[in-house]
Amino acid sequence: MKAIVAVDTEWGIGKNNGLLFSLRKDMAFFREKTMQKTVVMGSNTLKSFPNGNPLKNRINIVLYPGGEKREDCIVVGSMEELVRELQKYPTDDVFVIGGAMFYKTMLPYCDTVYVTKVDANGEASVFFENLDELPDWVCTEEGERQEENGIFFRFTTYQNKKVKSITELV
Repeated sequence: MKAIVAVDTEWGIGKNNGLLFSLRKDMAFFREKTMQKTVVMGSNTLKSFPNGNPLKNRINIVLYPGGEKREDCIVVGSMEELVRELQKYPTDDVFVIGGAMFYKTMLPYCDTVYVTKVDANGEASVFFENLDELPDWVCTEEGERQEENGIFFRFTTYQNKKVKSITELV
């Protein structure tokens, strides 16, 4: 399982249930990595999408305790149900996409995190774990510094040296 996230200099990821930055190249990178794959998220992330609709051309799994079932995505009500559902898909094709609490819960079970590092402080209210400070995580790839609309960023890849099995989640 993988995660994909954009962070600011403080490892902030959002505020007011929205992204800190809107970077065309980052959105393209996100689409490239997740298209035709399975994306898994918490309910607030789904609500943050336009009209609360799931992402197109992907299997969308949403952890939403007490949430109603929907035709356009898979809604699971518990971690146990989430684990059962995730086991139906190849782990290399599953991407955790938010939000903050969901990332924190799922991070130990991810082998890779694609991090877009934005060289700015977005005044975030929610944060991702600082992978540079976690002993089991190592940055294995750091792309060239890029610029878009005066904002500098780079694509990086982190690997988890001690991945836990998803079955340990429950």
